[in-house]
Amino acid sequence: MDNLDYGIIGNCRSAALVSKTGSIDWCCLPEFDSSSVMAKLLDEEIGGSFEILVDDNYTITQRYKKHTAVLITRFSDGENIFEIRDFMPRYHKEDGSYHSPPELVRYVRHVSGRPKFSVKYNPKLEYAAGVTETFVKHNFVASLTHGDKFDTVFLYTSFNKNAVVEGREIEIKKDGYFLMGYNEKILMPNTKSIYLELERTKVYWLNWSSTTPTYRKYNAEISRSAITLKLLSYDKTGAVLAAATTSLPETIGEVRNWDYRFCWIRDASMVVRVISELGHKNVARRYLQFIIDLIPDKDEKLQIMYGINKEKKLTEETLEHLAGYKGSKPVRVGNAAYAQKQNDIYGILMDVIYTQLVKFSIDIENGEELWSITKGIVWIVSKHWEEPDKGIWEFRAEDRHFTFSKVLCWVAIDRAIKVAKIFKKTRKVEKWLQLEEEIREDIHANAWNPKVKSFVQSYGSDYLDASVLLMESYGFIPAKDPKFVSTVKAIEKDLNNDGLLYRYKNEDDFGLPSSSFTICTFWFINSLYKIGEEEKAMKYFDQLLRYSNHLGLFSEDVDFKSKRLLGNFPQAYSHLALIECAILFSNKDSDESILESMRE
Repeated sequence: MDNLDYGIIGNCRSAALVSKTGSIDWCCLPEFDSSSVMAKLLDEEIGGSFEILVDDNYTITQRYKKHTAVLITRFSDGENIFEIRDFMPRYHKEDGSYHSPPELVRYVRHVSGRPKFSVKYNPKLEYAAGVTETFVKHNFVASLTHGDKFDTVFLYTSFNKNAVVEGREIEIKKDGYFLMGYNEKILMPNTKSIYLELERTKVYWLNWSSTTPTYRKYNAEISRSAITLKLLSYDKTGAVLAAATTSLPETIGEVRNWDYRFCWIRDASMVVRVISELGHKNVARRYLQFIIDLIPDKDEKLQIMYGINKEKKLTEETLEHLAGYKGSKPVRVGNAAYAQKQNDIYGILMDVIYTQLVKFSIDIENGEELWSITKGIVWIVSKHWEEPDKGIWEFRAEDRHFTFSKVLCWVAIDRAIKVAKIFKKTRKVEKWLQLEEEIREDIHANAWNPKVKSFVQSYGSDYLDASVLLMESYGFIPAKDPKFVSTVKAIEKDLNNDGLLYRYKNEDDFGLPSSSFTICTFWFINSLYKIGEEEKAMKYFDQLLRYSNHLGLFSEDVDFKSKRLLGNFPQAYSHLALIECAILFSNKDSDESILESMRE
């Protein structure tokens, strides 16, 4: 498999990746950031997988059940046909809480004839670090590892357990199932109860998707991206993950491999901003509570990222025993970037707080905490905005005065002033207005480079950087301002490569980037459209959509030459920016029936 041709299934507790041939090649249980049960994605030899094997006469196709996170892989040789419906259960219980157990279900639907398949069931617990042994018991199949750590996983199935474990051929005469779970079941499942889980999960996703407005253009892409963002949200704490994977490389064979199963304040806040635009209030409400819970002291500086259960220490280590995706080592778990200083996160967070107050009025139950956070952020920004930092791209070398960080410091103060007016707390506004103007003047004086006729990556630099395109969308500068128009054109000339954008072209800690950071291309398309080059923007957008995988999913990067997807997958950044562009190009069409759009 040369591309990231995977679908994601999940239940806002964990996730798994299913290949286009129906193999589960990545799954962590019981939670997103737990050690892997299957990691063939990171080592084809020893990583572990759960595969459905058929002979060469079968054609395999894959799609999502429309407006849901149920993934359907269809196996057909013309006469003999069956489907695997993969999902992780999620639905409302009678008490209003969610049923989202740490398990995945493979519902086997008999369509016609006498189809045959075999199973390669090969879990490798704890990132395949030790030996995983699998035993057939009376009611289930148990797999356990007991090296440095002890862990177990259980498989329940309607098929012959010995035939499954031994990889013997199985003939399908009626519907059946596999349920792989982290915990032993108290009530034994059966095909009927599993079908009910499937239907309840399907209805949950249909209900959730019905809240997303219907758009005339790109409706399918918006819906799929919104569901993907929801799948990357962690219900228990409100955290939003950057991606579901670790160590998928930005470039094959290089070392830009990071663990993205954490909550970056920047990524998560951008996701929440977009998801709120689509009317999904709960994701925003939970995320704001996540932030409130993280800031017990009023002067505590925010980290740039946290664990999904609010962990503050994310020690990075390498798993030397794994070969890495397509041989790209090292495989890392944890992320040392948590200790970095990035001044932009305050503006991004303030923007989300302001957006929530405007979008959902003051029915946000935690207004007093949000006002405390607002005052705290202004205090921190006022003390630190003049200092250099690591910037949005997390340069691991020296600190610089990055333009994007300075602009977002301005955003922090701008939104704080607006929040103060909403709360009718205007005593400090005069002082804050002076600070806002001071930061604005500093940016215009130091970030504009008359030689290259553009705002540049950092003060005193000649390098261009795609992140400065966000100046306009955050309200720092109008789209038609000659400086912004000139910046967009300079970036197009310097960073655009056949409709795909470099983040920047100066060397970083690991050399020159050789793949396109997908979100940057969406930012560029957005900016082109705003400055009036609408036709060109639409052309680039349609071209970029063609680089998604077979299910419309994007990773972090696109290779300039081959156009294959690279980097962690699926990437929240890419999908939130896709939604922003698609909404810009479309007009909300409230007349079109939601029911109509849900028909298969």
